[in-house]
Amino acid sequence: MMADNVARDISLRPLTEDDIPALFEIQLDEAAQHLAAFTDAKTARDADAFRQKYRKILADDAIVNRVIEIHGEVVGSAATFPIEGDTELTYWIRKDWWGRGVATAAVAALLDEVTERPIHARVVEDNPGSVRVLERTGFVRVGSEDSFAPGRQATVTELIFKLAD
Repeated sequence: MMADNVARDISLRPLTEDDIPALFEIQLDEAAQHLAAFTDAKTARDADAFRQKYRKILADDAIVNRVIEIHGEVVGSAATFPIEGDTELTYWIRKDWWGRGVATAAVAALLDEVTERPIHARVVEDNPGSVRVLERTGFVRVGSEDSFAPGRQATVTELIFKLAD
C-alpha cells in the first residue's frame, strides 16, 4: 500500500474493551517499546495489568482514545489525554505499518476530531519517525527536557511539541 493512499484507507473508532488484547500484542514489540521509552514495565508485559490500565482509560471521559484500523484490521491507537492541566497526544502503530504514513494520517484524523487547542506531544529525541509525524501534522517544537524513561531504565531527552491552532 502506498503512503499516499493510507489517509483514505485508515479509520478511527472509539476504543472498546474488545480491542485491548490486540493493542496489548501490538505494544509487545521490543523496538517499539524502546522508541516509546516511557512504557510501564508491568503493563508492557502483563496482559492482566494492561487490561486493567485500559479499563481505567475507557472509564475516563476526559480521554479520547481511538483504535486505528485499516480495512477493519487493528493497526494501532491514537489518543489525547489530560495531564497537569494540558492536553497531550499519544499514539502507537503496529511495527509492520511504520514508515507508510499510518501515524501521520491517524494523528491528522484525531486532530480533526479533537478541536481543543493547544495540544502537546513528547517524543524521545532518537525517534525521528515520530518527530516527522508531529511536524507533518502541524506541531512545533517548543522545548526539551531530560527525563527518566522506565522503558529504557535511563535518562533520555524528550522533545516537547505543541499544536496551537
